[in-house]
Amino acid sequence: MNKPSLLFLACLLFLACLLFLPLSASAECTCDQNTAENDRTKTLKYKLVAISSILIASALGVTLPIFSKKIPSFHPENNFFFLIKAFAAGVILATGFVHILPDAFDSLTSACLEEKPWGDFPFAGFVAMVSAIITMMIDSFANSYYRRLHFSKALPVSGNEEMEGKHEGHVHVHTHASHGHAHGSAFVADDSEISGHFRHRVVSQVLELGIVVHSVIIGISLGASESSNTIKPLVAALTFHQFFEGMGLGGCISQAKFKSQAVAVMVLFFSMTTPTGIAIGIGISQSYDKNTPTALIVEGVLNSAAAGILIYMALVDLLAEDFMNSKMQSNFRLQLGASISLVFGIGFMSLLAKWA
Repeated sequence: MNKPSLLFLACLLFLACLLFLPLSASAECTCDQNTAENDRTKTLKYKLVAISSILIASALGVTLPIFSKKIPSFHPENNFFFLIKAFAAGVILATGFVHILPDAFDSLTSACLEEKPWGDFPFAGFVAMVSAIITMMIDSFANSYYRRLHFSKALPVSGNEEMEGKHEGHVHVHTHASHGHAHGSAFVADDSEISGHFRHRVVSQVLELGIVVHSVIIGISLGASESSNTIKPLVAALTFHQFFEGMGLGGCISQAKFKSQAVAVMVLFFSMTTPTGIAIGIGISQSYDKNTPTALIVEGVLNSAAAGILIYMALVDLLAEDFMNSKMQSNFRLQLGASISLVFGIGFMSLLAKWA
């Protein structure tokens, strides 16, 4: 695995570790708490069902586009693949706007937090904005880094000094049939292909970063809950939620052309994140209080950051790239179909916000 991938995974692990900060929170908030007796055995059963169903749905969702690219209908250049990606992008966009960002505002404007500074400034929106800007910078710098890394290795073919001077800056393409070489068009084609290839790698890694941060939080929240009335609708909602988020991520991974080992790591990491969060939540359910200031601040800040990442990625790297694609621009039926698919993705995920 290359160094950028290792660095990326290290960052994910670091962010996941931040979520353990709420463990040190004590019940110091005077907000109203639910003191009703709950059947812990019954809720535990629902949580175990949630772990298995979300694990299966996540793995199925993220692997479906990866393995289905061998099927002609799911090939990245096929019209049907554009429709699937538009639906998945709508799901991710609605997740950021409708699910995560409102939760972040609720956490950082809670009555359990001090009025100053939390009541004087919209921290949730600010963190989401900063997160989106930082994501854009990472997107830009990472693409630039990958391009420099590749083209620094693509040295001109050694040969006659005079010919090298005349063709400086060109990529030489030798042909055995004519013993000649070509310039220009081959360089442009290679440049475009490599640029798109690296861009998909960056997009898939940054997108997984945003999804993983949110997935750990919702997993801990579900695992720590002791209300069966809260858990039951969440199980179904989060199962669908993870499946369609996985499809969006899987589509990006399939276009990135990672090595098999890197693909396996990314798939496993995404699939295990929410179930691991639920398991952590079960373990700390006796001591964890989501209404303590520490828990509210950590969850609010991380949710805001995740929302900023997902909103940026959905609008810029998924929707804008596909809807401005020359193939879609020249095909009105494909544009209309992708727009309808996008609306369905947004609508479906927004509807789930009623339960999740």
